[in-house]
Amino acid sequence: MNPRKIAAAAVAAAAAAGSALLGAAYGIYRISFYHKPSPEVPAPGDMKSRLAYRDAMDADAAVLDNAPYEEVHLIAQDGTDLFGRYYHHRDGAPVVLIFHGYTGYAQRDGLGGYTLCRKLGYNVLLPDQRAHGHSGGHTITMGAKEQYDAQGWANWAAERFGLDTPLFLMGVSMGAATVMLASGLPLPSSVKGIVADCGYTSAKEITRKCLPDYLPHTPVGLAYAVGRLGARLYGHFEPNRIDCTAAVSRAAVPILFIHGEEDGFVPCEMSRKNYDACASRKQLLTIPGAAHAVCYYRDTPLYTRVTTKFFEDCLQG
Repeated sequence: MNPRKIAAAAVAAAAAAGSALLGAAYGIYRISFYHKPSPEVPAPGDMKSRLAYRDAMDADAAVLDNAPYEEVHLIAQDGTDLFGRYYHHRDGAPVVLIFHGYTGYAQRDGLGGYTLCRKLGYNVLLPDQRAHGHSGGHTITMGAKEQYDAQGWANWAAERFGLDTPLFLMGVSMGAATVMLASGLPLPSSVKGIVADCGYTSAKEITRKCLPDYLPHTPVGLAYAVGRLGARLYGHFEPNRIDCTAAVSRAAVPILFIHGEEDGFVPCEMSRKNYDACASRKQLLTIPGAAHAVCYYRDTPLYTRVTTKFFEDCLQG
């Protein structure tokens, strides 16, 4: 066979393989990380994972949805416009910044935390994470960029309210990952504690755990490698660097880890691993029977008692 034809065929085959790889990487990026922001917020009863707690959530959602708030904006380090809602309950009270989860909603993932804080008389900031709600962007980075957004919101709150006003960071699911990652960053001295509710250990571990649900017939290792390429090329972030366990090993702020023992999405063992690695003062609360992101509603009295005591202990120093 003509050597030139062999070389041409090899080049064509390589080009076809490269195109197929890039196409697959883009496909996984679109499935896993691309998210078009939408300001529409569903009723709790329309969210399948919340049906068991519909009555309590509907009542709390009615209060939150009718509460007055101030629209606030922040420009992220990369220029993304971030949006938040500030709810003022009492002058001089602590401010709790509550971060929602992956493809979630600030007013729903943060509903339990908001309700608890409102009853305590604490003020609340509910940011829309990038690529969600009224915030800009179209890529969910699993905490890679969100951690710096949380740091930015903490700096905004410290400047707005002064360093004498205590701040707490609180997050649910990917929001918990966001605040755990932020715990390893320089934070204002007014940040007194962090609550991480059902957070994962790393983007790599949670992605590999979830990929079989989205790509059931593809080997996990191959799917992750191609998805990682998609994240780097099209999302401009490196999943392997998103490590909550490593971040909390550098934390100086007290952290309360909370997790449902029946969480089928983010395994409870992930919070145990994060708790074991945490370098700061720490506490672990697991809720029997609780699935993903519903710990507050599964056992409201226990969640309220433990979290309130954690806040009080942090305020006392």
